[in-house]
Amino acid sequence: MRVGAFLLSAQFPGQAHAEVLERTVSATVAAERAGLDSVWLAEHHFVPYGVCPDAATLAALLLGRTRRIGLGTAVSVLSTRHPVALGEQAALLHLTSGGRFTLGVGRGGPWIDLDVFGTGVEAYERGFPERLELLLRWLRGSRVGADGPQFSFPEVAVVPRAGEPPRQAEPPRLPGLSSWLGLEQESAGPVRFPRQRKDRPADAAVHRPPAGPPVVVACTSPNGVRLAAEQGLPMLLGMHSGDEDKQQMLALYRTAWLAAGRGEEQLARIRREHVAAGVAQVEDRTSAARETLLRSMPGWFEYGLGAHRTVDGRERKMRDPREYTELLCDLHAVGTARQCADRLLATAERTGIRRFALLAEGSGCREATLHNIARLGAEVLPQLA
Repeated sequence: MRVGAFLLSAQFPGQAHAEVLERTVSATVAAERAGLDSVWLAEHHFVPYGVCPDAATLAALLLGRTRRIGLGTAVSVLSTRHPVALGEQAALLHLTSGGRFTLGVGRGGPWIDLDVFGTGVEAYERGFPERLELLLRWLRGSRVGADGPQFSFPEVAVVPRAGEPPRQAEPPRLPGLSSWLGLEQESAGPVRFPRQRKDRPADAAVHRPPAGPPVVVACTSPNGVRLAAEQGLPMLLGMHSGDEDKQQMLALYRTAWLAAGRGEEQLARIRREHVAAGVAQVEDRTSAARETLLRSMPGWFEYGLGAHRTVDGRERKMRDPREYTELLCDLHAVGTARQCADRLLATAERTGIRRFALLAEGSGCREATLHNIARLGAEVLPQLA
């Protein structure tokens, strides 16, 4: 099982943007030290629900601040991005990080973003398949052209090519005492993290395919599931999905996968790469864990999600913030370390999903977030072995 942190750069009421982003940076460093597998970054525009407008840019910074942990976008929104520009960015991060970058993409929502960036509501309602297909051709090819409704351009060279194997970075060398005293240079091995997993090489490239960065697709509807299966890509399933919902989506994925002419052996391999988003809050008592989230998350949902504006004035419905928080507490790893581990193991047993991206900043507090991540690494991960 591979457990990662999901960081939305959530702006809770009363917090400054710089404060929120610093919490994300600190939480990523803490996640690596705690032995987590990955950190997943969200992007949003014009709303305090999340103040990171470009997950890939933030991932670039965090790849430079870390050495082992994987960084992924959850997600980069294709409805407001040019697929070639995003493909170039993903290739750059893949090649310079030693293969530690994963590109998660999604359709996004019918928000005012579509007007601001000039792509229009058509890109959201019907344009995602073409955008995804162009992105994948760019990541897998050496020369790419386009002749579609949204994108039309002559064939050009792909530079840099994501399909080249990334070079593994040299481990950092730290000066020893003799060096500080001006004497001979002492050699030093790789930096060791307190809870670095012993079963995972330091280059973090195990599980990752050699040809370009891994790509996952956020799936919230049957059409999204079918598209992911047809393209041979793993799914990223949302926080609102319980185990029964996940099972239904996995069954639909399997049907679409086989209908596309792919075999069971390939399906077994790709199933190991599906990612389930969730929530994690580790406390000494279950009631304390729930209280932490119920005290902070409803206000954030109301403040953050309530700021969304639709592109064309269409009516939108918003969940009751407290009821939604209670649902997340019921569905996910919220409670004692033993209960959190049992919850993750139960989902893995019922669905076969082995990768998790867990929202760790639900308290809204920097210190509490770092403590929560540390407990995930020290108390929950050992019980998942």
